Amino acid sequence: MSTRSLRFRLTIWYAAVLTAGLGLFGSLLWVSMRHQLLSDLDRDLDGRAKRFESYYRNESVRSKHINDELEEFCQGLPAGAFVDLRGPRDIAFRFPHGPPAPPVGFRIHHNGFTLKGERFELEVGAPLGDVRHALDLLRLLLWGLIPVVIAIACIGGAWLAGRALKPVQSVTNAALTISIENLSERLPVPATGDEIAKLAAVLNSMLGRLEAAVTTLSQFVADASHELRTPLAVIRTTAELALRRERTPESYRAALQEVAGESARMTQLIEDLLSLARSDAGAVDMPRSAIDLREVLADVSVEMSGLADALQVRVKTVFAEQAAVISGNRPALHRLFMVLLDNALKYSLPGGEVILAMTRANGGILVSVEDFGQGIGENDLPHIFKRFYQADRARNAGGHGLGLSLAQTIARAHGAEIDVRSTLGKGTTFLVIFPERDTMVTAAKLAPDAEALAGF
Repeated sequence: MSTRSLRFRLTIWYAAVLTAGLGLFGSLLWVSMRHQLLSDLDRDLDGRAKRFESYYRNESVRSKHINDELEEFCQGLPAGAFVDLRGPRDIAFRFPHGPPAPPVGFRIHHNGFTLKGERFELEVGAPLGDVRHALDLLRLLLWGLIPVVIAIACIGGAWLAGRALKPVQSVTNAALTISIENLSERLPVPATGDEIAKLAAVLNSMLGRLEAAVTTLSQFVADASHELRTPLAVIRTTAELALRRERTPESYRAALQEVAGESARMTQLIEDLLSLARSDAGAVDMPRSAIDLREVLADVSVEMSGLADALQVRVKTVFAEQAAVISGNRPALHRLFMVLLDNALKYSLPGGEVILAMTRANGGILVSVEDFGQGIGENDLPHIFKRFYQADRARNAGGHGLGLSLAQTIARAHGAEIDVRSTLGKGTTFLVIFPERDTMVTAAKLAPDAEALAGF
């Protein structure tokens, strides 16, 4: 048994606690036995003294040879008994005859009494040999039996600890077989309902989350690779075609424009991937300050006016008259509403309208982006915030499926909720609900805007 194993440590602790407990029990037992034996001896001596006193009172009146009578009385005392009587007029009696002081190893009981106005002092004693013998025998039994009991308990404790920890060993052996290749495997859960069973269930739950995370990551990498492969293939094909033979300057210019367009698309994709990766790793620096959402939405509306004109879609803004101040990061919020307004414009029909509105609701600030275009099917709605998910790749308007995922990440970083309502063929409305912040408090506590999230 390894000295570092839990089984060994449990056995040692069990032995230590048992030793302390038995030691305390043995000590208390010995002290209690000693007290009881001495108390019994004291009561016996007190009885002897009273009988001797009564006998002396009676015989002192009737007999002139009192010492002889007392000697005869003491013959009936137990072996080793001691009696010493002292009184006035040099009255003295000692049994057995010997030195004035009783020998060492006696238990002495003092008893004084008065007879005919005279004071007498009586001492009776008994040897402690029997008491000491009983205590020595008890001590010997305790010193001899306690180590045996501890040894037997340690062996039994080690066996019980091994049986109790057997499910832990089973869980350990099963955990050693689980790797990245077989994350679907699970640990055995004992049918005991104890702490080990709960631990195994918690570990299985953790393995489930890890499996889901690895699956998502693998899908994310596969989708990213697929999205990056397309523009790279276009760039390579365009370059190879341009180099096969001599072409006119217009042909080279067209080829370079196509390469530049695909490079820009790939650059945007890589920036989005980096932003999502930093957000997942918690490494996004998002300093906040007091921001009026009306200003952010107005900037976004102006910036997207060129795309709206090109798509023949009118953008209508409806803002609350009061300032809508929140604690936020301006570049990140700008990107959030750019994504939502860009989606609304791209999926609107020519000649249609997109409404960008901001209102107060239930102590918060509600921003809505509503279009009247293609709409989103019910089967697609639960998945539109997933990375690289595109409801209809034939109508993806050149996107790569990361915009809404970025928007949701930014909204959550600001403590906001983002929701979507859509009817296929009638349009879609994205809702972003922000908790409102007091302007003065926010401005005093938060740092000024920074451009750390310009990548958003």
